Amino acid sequence: MTDAINVSQQLGAAVYQNPRLNLTGFHERLFARLFEGLVYAQIWEDPVADMTAMNLPAGADMICIASGGCNAMSYLTADPASVTAVDLSPAHIALLRLKVAAAQNLEQDAFYDLFGHADRPGNAALIRDQLAPQLDAKSRAFWTGRRRAAMFTRGFYRHGVLGRFIGTIHLLAKVARVDFRPLLAAQTLEDQRRFHASVLDPLFDKRIVRMLARQRSSLFGLGIPPAQYDKLAADGGGEVIAVLRERVRRLVCDFPVQENYFLWQAVKRGYADTPDAALPPYLVAGNFAHIAARAGRIRPLNQSLTDHLATREEASLDAYVLLDAQDWMNDAQLTALWAQTTRTARPGARVLFRTGGTDDILPGRVPADLLGRWTYDAHASAQGFAQDRSAIYGGVHLYRFAG
Repeated sequence: MTDAINVSQQLGAAVYQNPRLNLTGFHERLFARLFEGLVYAQIWEDPVADMTAMNLPAGADMICIASGGCNAMSYLTADPASVTAVDLSPAHIALLRLKVAAAQNLEQDAFYDLFGHADRPGNAALIRDQLAPQLDAKSRAFWTGRRRAAMFTRGFYRHGVLGRFIGTIHLLAKVARVDFRPLLAAQTLEDQRRFHASVLDPLFDKRIVRMLARQRSSLFGLGIPPAQYDKLAADGGGEVIAVLRERVRRLVCDFPVQENYFLWQAVKRGYADTPDAALPPYLVAGNFAHIAARAGRIRPLNQSLTDHLATREEASLDAYVLLDAQDWMNDAQLTALWAQTTRTARPGARVLFRTGGTDDILPGRVPADLLGRWTYDAHASAQGFAQDRSAIYGGVHLYRFAG
């Protein structure tokens, strides 16, 4: 009971910006409740774009937000000394701990059956018999309770808040008689662009789509809290529909479908079942030996980022990956986070984050004497944004510690 209360309190501190009794406050509490369970079966930020933008040397000490764990696992290919992965969702931490245990105890084929195919009949027994005994008590209880392990026998990526949201989109597409097979079979970007222009883009003119886009709660399935929804609406001139339209265009049109596993997840809620399928780095067969050998370097924690940083020594970290968490924060929370980030940063440390809107949200909100100790890297930020195949964010931003 105490653990459940602590989770609720942490989520509330992260999300609540308004009184309980107004509409926005109600939406914030509904969103926080959703985040107590599994939200992302797969993370929707591109770890390859992250690693390219940060250009970290081997032996770095990193901290990141865990989400679905694909990023923390994939960062192991860069040979860091440590990866601390924090998250307010206990389900996300249980998922990452399962991935770590699987990398340490399974062969590559079984590992891929579990997280690549994610629908094999034997996966539930594999979790119960081979992996559960290797987990901590909380994670073991999570995966052996409520038939959660069975999610891996019927398509794990169809589960979680995001998986169900994508499933709802597919139902709407089915009603509109959208056939995605030509998109997945496209041989060129021009083929993809024609499909988008003729099939997908017109859907944004449908009355029901525009009506749903105006509802804040409709986008909770994308992990967009009310505060972030407002930033997206501002980017769209007051209407979120324009922003969603552009993000879908970028996802479908800017990256070859054969190279973009995020597009496969959006269309199939899984990965392509071919030898050359695009995959997160931690699932690529050629990387598995490194993933298995380095998995013990990951430290998953069910804790807020700021609270954890307060426990770290000064000048102890080289890289911080914040995802879009700052979009949820008020000015005081941003200042507290950057105070701890600055205290714990080594010379040359990098901070990479995403924003739902286009612009960097820090100037004018984090005190100038604090933010002034960091240098904004416009080139790496633009590079990270251009290479992020998930295509759902308005900006990728990289700061370097000037000391």
